[in-house]
Amino acid sequence: MNSIPAQMSAPAAYRDRKRYAWLLSVLYPPLPLYAVGLHHLTGQEAWFLLPLLLTYGLIPLLDYLLGEDAGNPPEAAVPELQADRYYRWLTWLTVPLHLITLVVACAYAVTAGLGLSAFLLLALVTGLASGMAVNTAHEMGHHRHPVDQALSRIALAVPFYGHFTVEHNYGHHKQVATPEDSASARLGETIYGFALREIPGGLKRAWRIERARLARRGRSIFSLHNTILQSNLIALLLQGALIWLLGWPALVFLLVHNLVAWFQLTSANYVEHYGLLRRRLADGRYERCQPHHSWNSNHVMSNLLLFHLERHSDHHAHPGRRYQCLRDFDDVPRLPSGYFGMFLLAYLPPLWFRVMNPRLMELPHVDGELARVNRGN
Repeated sequence: MNSIPAQMSAPAAYRDRKRYAWLLSVLYPPLPLYAVGLHHLTGQEAWFLLPLLLTYGLIPLLDYLLGEDAGNPPEAAVPELQADRYYRWLTWLTVPLHLITLVVACAYAVTAGLGLSAFLLLALVTGLASGMAVNTAHEMGHHRHPVDQALSRIALAVPFYGHFTVEHNYGHHKQVATPEDSASARLGETIYGFALREIPGGLKRAWRIERARLARRGRSIFSLHNTILQSNLIALLLQGALIWLLGWPALVFLLVHNLVAWFQLTSANYVEHYGLLRRRLADGRYERCQPHHSWNSNHVMSNLLLFHLERHSDHHAHPGRRYQCLRDFDDVPRLPSGYFGMFLLAYLPPLWFRVMNPRLMELPHVDGELARVNRGN
């Protein structure tokens, strides 16, 4: 029998070079607790600035220094990679860390004798971390595994944002990059104007979608079959218990925390589809969502902290892919930085417009034509 030449042998099994680096997505959410620990050891309230400095200083710097990773898993390896439980366990592990971070940070803020500025700063940075709970829920909420579904509701309870999965999966994904989508930013729209449209718009759309879903099954909107209520009841128990145990200062902490977490999600929504528009077809429907209808980023550090959220083009084109399988494409809109750097830019609208508007108009499928960008109705 002839032996198989070396060059004809089966290809080596695919190895994810970032397999263990994805642990950074688990270690990032408890960032406020690192500041709490350092304050406890030193008594210096300046440590509560640490999460801000790392998030909006070090991480964008590392994104710049480490650059981008455009590598994709080979398609032949995707089924095995998709089924690898290790990646799923990382998202599952992150959920209790979100809960612990909120409870410990809130209790510490109320009981440690902090000054007002330190109290509010700890609430703010905890809110930033809890905005990442929505990202964790986002990854799990697209998958039908019962543990994914249950943990996504618990994660959304941390910032009291229980309507997100319904709104995102059945509202945003359907209407993305159209004037009808409250979660797609329009050309010339500031992030602050977008927040005033996106937050209430998403809430209304989620309840409308869930009401219709339950009505088709002959069930009331006010029942435990309502997935929004499931998460919000957990939030009431969690945050209500903190207020009951710690008193009214906990209420102030949680109000600041929740609002910051919501705005963190709004920040992500703002940068992900700014100005992008799907074509309306002859029958009045919009074309199918394609990779070029989302802004993409391959910056290494922030992707490792966000379960690959920044490969948003592939996520919208193929929402069933788990984060470790998301791909880069050559012809998609590209952000000049990772999300945290882009958030900073968005918070300064003149700079945002100066950087992003020309980049939008120069896209090949826009080619300078205003009719091809999202300017609203």
